Amino acid sequence: MVIKFILLLVGGYLMGAIPAAYLAARWMRGIDIRQYGSGNVGGANLIKVGARWIAVLVVLFDIGKAMPAVWVAHLVGLDLTQQVAVGIAGVIGHNWPVFLRFNGGRGIATIIGVAFIVPLVNDPPLVPWSLIVFLTIMILNVLAVRRIPEGIGIAVALMPIVSWVAGEPLELILGFVAMFLIMVIRRLTPPRTQVSASVTTGELLLNRLLFDRDIRDRETWINQQRVKPKETGKD
Repeated sequence: MVIKFILLLVGGYLMGAIPAAYLAARWMRGIDIRQYGSGNVGGANLIKVGARWIAVLVVLFDIGKAMPAVWVAHLVGLDLTQQVAVGIAGVIGHNWPVFLRFNGGRGIATIIGVAFIVPLVNDPPLVPWSLIVFLTIMILNVLAVRRIPEGIGIAVALMPIVSWVAGEPLELILGFVAMFLIMVIRRLTPPRTQVSASVTTGELLLNRLLFDRDIRDRETWINQQRVKPKETGKD
């Protein structure tokens, strides 16, 4: 059983590490997505460079890429703690992919997938309340205030709280805590860019934690890395 667990951890990480946004941008636009927009390797950054329909497919892939490993973990008899760990390995793979020298995205789509599949394969299955609350917050955010990074941070932070209130297993609650911490670490640890060279360390960390960028000015942050994409494909 230990060997199965280790193999599924590795498999979950490697599946999570598949950089769909990077590959889509390379194949369809002929660009390195890390040099455009926010620099993140994710579907949201593909939208910023105009690849909207590609971004939809990438987001769907990122949501689903950790699910098979969690499902297999359930099928081979691993317990809930191990299933959650396999899902977390997928999130880590997305954020720190070995294929891109450990420089990936933020893992939000993959967290969504894990938040869906783990309660589903529980015995008995659970209602994914944390995911429902997450999606509700994000829909309201998009419709009302359109402050996506802040909304994501709040929504992911609430997931373990909602799980606890719903009376879900401790393993799942701690899993959501771990995924929140992984998101925070990923936000806080990218190297500085030129535009934030004069920003103090305290302000830099606060901006990254709250806004997922080095400076508060969103347009300056997005445009400071952007160059015109090569039109080598279509959406």
